Amino acid sequence: MSGVSERVETDDYLARRQLKTGSAGWVLLAGLGVSYVISGDYSGWNFGLAEGGFGGLAIATVVVAGMYLALVLGMAELSSALPTAGGGYTFARRALGPWGGFATGTAILIEYAIAPAAIATFIGAYVESLGLFGITDGWWVYLAAYALFVGIHLVGVGEALKVMFAVTAVALVGLLVFGLAALPRFDAANLTDIAPTDAAGASELLPFGYLGVWAAIPFAIWFFLAIEGVPLAAEETKDPGRNVPRGIIAAMLVLLATCALTLVLVPGAGGAEAMSDSGNPLVEALGGSAAATVVNYIGLAGLVASFFSIIYAYSRQLFALSRAGYLPRALSVTNRRKTPTLALVVPGLVGFLLSLTGQGALLLNMAVFGAALSYVLMMVSHIVLRVREPDMPRPYRTPGGVATTGFALVVAVLAVIATFLVDSTAALWCLVAFLAFMAYFAVYSRKRVVANSPDEEFAALAEAEKDLA
Repeated sequence: MSGVSERVETDDYLARRQLKTGSAGWVLLAGLGVSYVISGDYSGWNFGLAEGGFGGLAIATVVVAGMYLALVLGMAELSSALPTAGGGYTFARRALGPWGGFATGTAILIEYAIAPAAIATFIGAYVESLGLFGITDGWWVYLAAYALFVGIHLVGVGEALKVMFAVTAVALVGLLVFGLAALPRFDAANLTDIAPTDAAGASELLPFGYLGVWAAIPFAIWFFLAIEGVPLAAEETKDPGRNVPRGIIAAMLVLLATCALTLVLVPGAGGAEAMSDSGNPLVEALGGSAAATVVNYIGLAGLVASFFSIIYAYSRQLFALSRAGYLPRALSVTNRRKTPTLALVVPGLVGFLLSLTGQGALLLNMAVFGAALSYVLMMVSHIVLRVREPDMPRPYRTPGGVATTGFALVVAVLAVIATFLVDSTAALWCLVAFLAFMAYFAVYSRKRVVANSPDEEFAALAEAEKDLA
């Protein structure tokens, strides 16, 4: 246990920290997976054009898409074997012990707490471009978004998932409308209209050279960021061993299609250089057309879908860490509708304050740092469990086994390094936050872990089976 001590809490402690079970099947989970990510198609990824040009971003996206496909297949296996609300934290806790589990959960929490703040700035850009309510200063939008959607989550998970599914469906229609409107405006010459620099390997296709491909990786991640949050719904799912893998894989297939659509048509219609710093690239790529106005309104649905769903994700990750005693226990107490009140509100306040910076690109890179670090730890967990516990029940098994997750691990390591290439300040701030969480665990909470929380019981069962063997 590496200096970690546990205590058994009362039945009342766990009774006050219960989620509503059986609220979702695989279709709702697939919708949840798409909604986590769909905002990435509407804004954020295009900043990668300024780092690698179209060619650099396209290569980075192909590599990242492969990483996420491998990651999703690995997580499908882990979630079928360990179906609790802890997600990546639970997987790493079983494989890497309390320190590795907390490190993974912390990295995920950093990602999920910061990503909504970045999305809020993009929502503000869309609202301002539409001239809605006469708003010219985004902070009103940020405040309204957090207050409204945290409030809906407090009502209950079943209602929240259904709202997310409906909003996500509208956002997918918006991408289809964009695709039909952008196709006639497509010109291949627009893809390479950024002038080549004097960087090594620079060309029309790679204006920033070979290093630009690497620097574009964090922005390519925005096409898929947070899909790994689907397993966080495991405790609230019917038959999680079957439905969580089906839901996360179905979501990934949808996202691969939407990624290809926007990556090619946005710079192809609006020009790579013009789109490289746009807050609402799909709208600007369509110019002043009627379709642009339609996409602008629907684009809000895409941003709202991800904003709304990642609030769900951060609350469940924080809930699991708090219930197990790694973070203050008050954060995991649930209300009469079985939703964790403080786990929804506290990160919401933090995210709102971060959104006031208005620095969407910086916040994006910070979220990617947390995500990429968690991917490294989760893929290590998959490999460790395959080697150390080959007979662990796995209703779903990853095709290719450790070779698949090993590929995801290598790309994830490169992605962590790439966040320092793009914005070392953002990455360093996240590293400081991560180390502060680990210091809290080292000094205080490692002596107060809850032995009978579900995630700790999974690990205890593994230890008992090892002793018997």
